[in-house]
Amino acid sequence: MARREIGKLTPAKVKNANKPGLYGDGAGLWLTVGPTGGKSWLLRYMLNGRAREMGLGPLHTIGLAEARERARACRHQLLDGIDPLDAKKKEKARRAAEIAAAITFKQAAESYIKAHRAAWRNAKHAWQWEQTLEAHVYPVIGEVSVAVIDTGHVTKILEPIWSTKAETAARVRGRIEAVLDYAKVRGWRTGENPARWKGHLENVLPSRSKVAKVTHFAALPWGEIGTFMAELDKREGTAALALRFAILTAARTGEVIGARWSEIDMRAAVWTVPGERMKAEREHRVPLADAALAALREAGKLRRDDADGPVFPGGKGGTLRGPMSNMAMLALLRRMGRGDLTVHGFRSAFRDWAAEATSFDHDTAEAALAHTIESKVEAAYRRGDLFEKRRRLMEAWADFCGRVAPAKTGDVVTLRRGAVS
Repeated sequence: MARREIGKLTPAKVKNANKPGLYGDGAGLWLTVGPTGGKSWLLRYMLNGRAREMGLGPLHTIGLAEARERARACRHQLLDGIDPLDAKKKEKARRAAEIAAAITFKQAAESYIKAHRAAWRNAKHAWQWEQTLEAHVYPVIGEVSVAVIDTGHVTKILEPIWSTKAETAARVRGRIEAVLDYAKVRGWRTGENPARWKGHLENVLPSRSKVAKVTHFAALPWGEIGTFMAELDKREGTAALALRFAILTAARTGEVIGARWSEIDMRAAVWTVPGERMKAEREHRVPLADAALAALREAGKLRRDDADGPVFPGGKGGTLRGPMSNMAMLALLRRMGRGDLTVHGFRSAFRDWAAEATSFDHDTAEAALAHTIESKVEAAYRRGDLFEKRRRLMEAWADFCGRVAPAKTGDVVTLRRGAVS
């Protein structure tokens, strides 16, 4: 078709051989032939003394007859004082607006979560996003077009929880802001972000510091840790082993329930937690005291043939497969009558003990908790991870966890704990 169509046209005289070939049909309609052979239709016209060009489509899709009809329609617009190129742009914008109007906030949020899920450290993060949006956002604006969401929509969501659930409200606001920014980049909305805090919502809502005091994880006083561990040793099951291991290593819940056997070196007594499961996103080596190794040996009795399976598997009905739920250890605390405690609080107990009852330095204790160094200058000079110092610290902590203070006296005695082979 291309040769037959070109044969009907008149070649234009082109001074620069590098420019595409031009074949004219008259009345401003041209067929352009690019350096690589691509062919497309072009309409040239004058408007208010300015030369303008408008593409009408490729030759492989638009034949000569249709190109002539499109050019004729454009010339009619010019007779009516309408710039066909501007009209084309406005029509494109109108269609884009129609598409955007059909995208609800919920659809935009689901698209955002899908796009970012791979970059998040764990599935729990995506789950938290979905849960907060389902609970607080979707009931108000889930089915509202993302293009029309304004400050009124956002404050309607936040005001009922801003004073009573300050932490949750702050996260909800941040997640709405992220979704709306994403929608703007995708072309689904325009204008300023109504969920932005600085310079916007800060003028409508009180600061978090004025509506809620900072709360800390409920922690066991460090002097009572030995008594608690003695009670914990009476408990059976994977959750009890995981909690014992978490306390003895001062690790976070997510680090423990995600632990895999390939991360454990029993001979070297080291647990290497990969960066993707660490809060600071850096690999962390944990020295294992004898009591922590004993917990691992007991957990090994539940180990399947999979060499890289979870150290603390979860499941119901006696079927242990994937890693345990992040609520399993909290549920155990409640069964022990210690619903006043949190798993994370044992890290606070460890830190208080290290500061008040030992001579270990601040940096070693902080490194044991995998805390990042706030000073960038200091971090630049800190190359090691104080591993050998941390090994001595964790051995001292495990030894302290094995001591129970009698109720009537202030003396501390050591109770023999059953060894696990």
